[in-house]
Amino acid sequence: MKHPSVGDSMMQGASMRLDKWLWVARLFKTRRLATDAVRSGRVLINDHVTKPGKLVKAGDLVTIRSAVQMSVAVMKLESRRGPASEAVQLYQETQQSIDARRTAENEFRFTKPIYPNRRPKNRRAIIRFNRSFGSDIQQDP
Repeated sequence: MKHPSVGDSMMQGASMRLDKWLWVARLFKTRRLATDAVRSGRVLINDHVTKPGKLVKAGDLVTIRSAVQMSVAVMKLESRRGPASEAVQLYQETQQSIDARRTAENEFRFTKPIYPNRRPKNRRAIIRFNRSFGSDIQQDP
């Protein structure tokens, strides 16, 4: 089997380490993050928990469990990490995964954000109320 040169796609029937493929496909920002996700059991190959060194090949189903579960079919293996436009050609997301992601996006969009560190709108009334009790209550500047 000929070793692929940099920039060439790998030959049919070839395989690649799972953590490297996740990084090359730009599903994780660094290879270390991909390795940690696989070790913690958040990445499955064909619905089985695996190790970072497990060989992945075209046709495998890779599932990434995070806030929203993402399932992708491995379409192609590449020996180098290229631009995002090339990376999306390495996998195809399943329709069920796309639908789940859209549902989660819509739920997030329509929830009202909570800002706990924000001062209330009626802060002047609160300051007046606190001052009415005397100087024994500490006030923010």
